[in-house]
Amino acid sequence: MIFLFLIAAVVLLDLGLKDTIDEMDQEQFPKELEGSRGWILLYRNHNEGFPFGALKEKQELVKMIPLAVVSAATGILCWMLPRKGQIVEKIGLSMVIGGGLSNLYDRLFRGYVVDYFSIQWKKLKDVVFNLGDIFVFAGSLILLLWELFCKK
Repeated sequence: MIFLFLIAAVVLLDLGLKDTIDEMDQEQFPKELEGSRGWILLYRNHNEGFPFGALKEKQELVKMIPLAVVSAATGILCWMLPRKGQIVEKIGLSMVIGGGLSNLYDRLFRGYVVDYFSIQWKKLKDVVFNLGDIFVFAGSLILLLWELFCKK
C-alpha cells in the first residue's frame, strides 16, 4: 500500500506544481525559487516532445512510448506487490511510475509536458525539467544501481 501512496503522492504533487506554474503569467519567468540562493530558477516551458524537444513532430509516438513504459512498469509492480521483499525494486518502480504517470497525463490531456525548474550548476543550467522527471530519473537510477551492485 505504501507503494501506491508513493505513486499517488508523486503524481498529485507534480501535477499541482504544474498547474500552479501554468496559471502564472509568462512574464514572471524565469525567477529564482525562494530560499534556493540562486541555485534553482523557475520557468514555464511547454515541451511537446521528449527531452530537449526531440520528436515533437511525432506526437503519436511521443504519447505511445511513455504509455508503453508506464504500463510495463505498472505491470511489473503489480506482479511484485503480493510477493514479500524486493522493497528497493518496488520503491524504484513506484518512483518511475509516479513520475511517468504525471508526464503521461500532461501529454495526453494538455498536449505537452510542463517543465518548470532548472538547477543552476554546470550543464544542468541548460535543462528545464519537472518533479516527475526527477522521480523517473531517481527511480531508474535506484533500479540500475540495485541490479548492478546489490542484487544477490
